[in-house]
Amino acid sequence: MHTKRIKTLHIIIILLIIVTIISLTFAGAMGALYVKEVREVSRLQGERERLIVDQALPALSADVEHSTAETPEAGMEDQDAESAAEIAAAGEDVQPDMDETDIAQLMQSKEAEVEQSIKDRMKELVTSEDGSPLKMLRSFFPENLIYNFENEYVFAPVLDGVNKHSLLDENFIKTEDGLMQYAENGTVTSHAGIDVSKYQGDIDWTAVKEDGIEYAFIRLGIRGYESGKIVLDEFYDDNMKGANSAGVKAGVYFFTQAVNVEEAKEEAEFVIQNLADYDVACPVVFDVERIAGGKGRADQISKEERTAVTIAFCEAVKAAGYTPMIYGNVVCFTQLLDMTQLNDYEKWYAFYDDYMYMPYDVSCWQYTEKGQVNGISNNVDLNISFKTW
Repeated sequence: MHTKRIKTLHIIIILLIIVTIISLTFAGAMGALYVKEVREVSRLQGERERLIVDQALPALSADVEHSTAETPEAGMEDQDAESAAEIAAAGEDVQPDMDETDIAQLMQSKEAEVEQSIKDRMKELVTSEDGSPLKMLRSFFPENLIYNFENEYVFAPVLDGVNKHSLLDENFIKTEDGLMQYAENGTVTSHAGIDVSKYQGDIDWTAVKEDGIEYAFIRLGIRGYESGKIVLDEFYDDNMKGANSAGVKAGVYFFTQAVNVEEAKEEAEFVIQNLADYDVACPVVFDVERIAGGKGRADQISKEERTAVTIAFCEAVKAAGYTPMIYGNVVCFTQLLDMTQLNDYEKWYAFYDDYMYMPYDVSCWQYTEKGQVNGISNNVDLNISFKTW
């Protein structure tokens, strides 16, 4: 019993010490806030006095919000001391030092200005010609990647552990023909490309080259999203021969539906075997998109599993002497893959708009699926890259 009382006493003493520490901390914090407020009042008063002296203007009255005085025009700040003396002699009131009420009113006025400025910016972003609620949200939350997925807004954090690009928004230019370019100091530094598959049909690659296309990603094949069977694109050989012959640099892409590392290695082996007869100057791309509607055999694998699958494919491609690249959109790069594990591989980003909404380092941006290029009768995906291979 005696021991229990001692333990109880110890607990009470410890609680009293904790309460005392909290009280002292709170008191210190309040004191610091008070000192900060006093300093801020002094700073505002000093700034006000400096403005009165520098500008030689009469002091504002306490009811400044209701004043009917006109705003001085540009150049009024150049009044000299003689003019200031004349104004004072004319009997203008001089404002006494601002008290806490005046400062509170001033702060409320500034807060209202900031709030109105934010509202105006939001309205501009939503109602402008290319505006949208998404663009507004993206402007106000740069620390997130924001998009609409399955009828909900997703706020995916921008990850510190993923390499970022240094591209500037103002350097992106859209030509009168609807082509996207990236220019530095007036010089275009980006490179124009396309990606094609059987859906573009027969292609006149000489005309494509003459239209300014420097490179093309050609679909090599797919794994069936239901059957799981690996299939070669029926126009792959014709497209590779045509691009190589016309001098259009070629890369390839493969649409994966691998559900494990073993299947990813199988896909890589299939791709590598079909590269042997061609000049492949550009990367070999792993397309990790999901099938719309959740019908794909790989749609249900976890982020960790899909990341492991992606690494297995890329490492096999690298071991064969080619440059691996990962293709995806904002969903792929936030929900499907652990991007912190993929810094070693190049990225090809799909986002159809007039601005590239992606902070992560990418080598290539697919900016439209409705491009028109000489030599191709159907719509074709257009890309710009920020490097050459």
